[in-house]
Amino acid sequence: MTATTDGSAGAVGPRAAAASETTTTTTTTSTTTAPSTTAGTTAAGTTAAAATAATKAATTTAGSAPAGSAPPTAVLEEDAAKAAERAVEHLLGRQDAEGWWKGDLETNVTMDAEDLLLRQFLGILDPDTTRAAALFIRGEQRADGTWSTFYGGPGELSATVEAYVALRLAGDLPDAPHMARASAWIREHGGIAEARVFTRIWLALFGWWRWEDLPELPPELIFLPSWFPLNIYDFGCWARQTIVPLTVVSAKRPVRPAPFALDELHTDPDRPRPAKPLAPAASWDGFFQRLDKGLHLYRKVAPRRLRKTAMNVAARWIVERQENDGCWGGIQPPAVYSLIALHLLGYDLEHPVMRAGLESLDRFAVWREDGARMIEACQSPVWDTCLATIALADAGVRPDHPALVKAADWMLGEEITRKGDWAVRRPGLAPGGWAFEFHNDNYPDIDDTAEVVLALRRVRHPDPARVEAAVRRGARWTAGMQSRNGAWGAFDADNTSGLPNRLPFCDFGEVIDPPSADVTAHVVEMLAYEGKAHHPRTRRGVEWLLNAQEPSGAWFGRWGVNHVYGTGSVVPALVAAGLPGGHPAIRRAVAWLESVQNEDGGWGEDLRSYHEPEWIGHGASTASQTAWALLALLAAGERESAAVRRGVAWLVQTQREDGSWDEPYFTGTGFPWDFSINYHLYRQVFPLTALGRYVHGEPVLHGLERT
Repeated sequence: MTATTDGSAGAVGPRAAAASETTTTTTTTSTTTAPSTTAGTTAAGTTAAAATAATKAATTTAGSAPAGSAPPTAVLEEDAAKAAERAVEHLLGRQDAEGWWKGDLETNVTMDAEDLLLRQFLGILDPDTTRAAALFIRGEQRADGTWSTFYGGPGELSATVEAYVALRLAGDLPDAPHMARASAWIREHGGIAEARVFTRIWLALFGWWRWEDLPELPPELIFLPSWFPLNIYDFGCWARQTIVPLTVVSAKRPVRPAPFALDELHTDPDRPRPAKPLAPAASWDGFFQRLDKGLHLYRKVAPRRLRKTAMNVAARWIVERQENDGCWGGIQPPAVYSLIALHLLGYDLEHPVMRAGLESLDRFAVWREDGARMIEACQSPVWDTCLATIALADAGVRPDHPALVKAADWMLGEEITRKGDWAVRRPGLAPGGWAFEFHNDNYPDIDDTAEVVLALRRVRHPDPARVEAAVRRGARWTAGMQSRNGAWGAFDADNTSGLPNRLPFCDFGEVIDPPSADVTAHVVEMLAYEGKAHHPRTRRGVEWLLNAQEPSGAWFGRWGVNHVYGTGSVVPALVAAGLPGGHPAIRRAVAWLESVQNEDGGWGEDLRSYHEPEWIGHGASTASQTAWALLALLAAGERESAAVRRGVAWLVQTQREDGSWDEPYFTGTGFPWDFSINYHLYRQVFPLTALGRYVHGEPVLHGLERT
């Protein structure tokens, strides 16, 4: 378990918990549907125009200047320098003794609900865990009885079903007012039958849903060669690690005795599973629906020996990918399904694999001051540490500062030098890279590796040869992971098949890992600073980015929200690669950013922009998104522009006395729209980076001359 930094109860994390951020008072309570619009935030269900109007009406709570204005240049520069100094002090104070930083990674209550359901299934649910988890889940409920998947967002059916069931496990009665509101809303929106497949799988484990009414997922999938359609390596690594154990669960179809009925969550308890018509046979949906029916028939005739062998191979695949700390892929979903699958195959709870897996899940728990327990879907120490290093260096911290050297030492120790699943598509590529988490050696990622290299180049390390060797390995591996189209995905090369997303089973979010503008931009920026601005791989990446620019002038953000993130990533990369600030693509990006700046001087973009175009570029101003916009504008040579001055003034005016910023909004992306993240360190590192570059200019990297 990860302890809060205020000394409240909780076990220590994998290295230490001193640098893990305390989750503060940014939680939506049971009586609040969304932040008040008088504070510049938006209520669920409002329009983008209303969000913009609310933001225009906002006033700052810090500083003397009115919202949206900027003081004279000399005053602003002095204020920005002081704000950066305060932020540096705050960030340095949060570094762990071993050199890393980690902020809380907040997602939604399905993590907490599924943790309780797992423990109920395994027979290890204890009163203290139940009480603490229920306290957190209740605190996240909206006034209409629902739960959302991001701060200020609308109610979401599957999250509400899972939260409701978890509270029933905790003893909350169905006729309690908060429970009655939730169940009424669930019924109004189609009941359990309309929830996502993963939610219904959890319910099937206890007999609340029939396995026969779920898509079939045969374990024989493990035998498909990597060149065959729909083999496991056609899925993104996060989906792959989840699907393999679920093939075992699907084959076994276990049912534990349900501790209560859930009739109140059906629109008609007598017909809980209303039949749905099939899509036309000539459509992709119709084809895969009929394929699923065929797989249900195959289940009845599948050779027992073949099925048993397939499950054993799947079990071996799972065990081989367990990390040293007991987790799988450093993320929660594969861990819970892997534990269930292995348990169904005879692994008892005292088996070393099971024991280590359960202990790793405990380390995903953050205990809050009020006794509530929040489960992180993942932990982000490598990502947070490289971003913090970049922020501090760009803010003027000397390159040989002990904190930066210590961070570099820790990052060097986290380098991954063995092959993982990525080698299926790049078998001849030598390893060298970094993962996102404390332990995830099988899945280093391209984004982290690029940013770690950029961070290491900002440090004057006492052993430069060690840094040089690691950087060269990382840069070589990253370049070699380029996809055929010239861009980069996050974990794999050429993970672009359109078939996995069409499976009836895959309704839980993105299941493939195609190249994205933000990852490609970070790689291009890194390669440029490594002296490879004119290398063919870099030029192909630049060409891809130019072609990916949207008509508005923005770029789509795959791993951050959304076009502000994409644009804030791409513009600095293009400039680093040699494009002048006057290039048409840069000018279009600048114009777009200026057009979506809020009247208070900041920038914000709501998560609804992923599927509602009117939200693109619109939302309450946030510290991280304002910083992303500023990083793009500063790289484009707009330091003296009104937009930059107003954005910097907004950061200065909204900084808290301790040098930090508050940001309840979710500005990180797991799956666009389907799974959103509030990285609690984003609100600190990105504003500091932007202020640092405003005060000190573009970054200076050590070891290579920029070309």
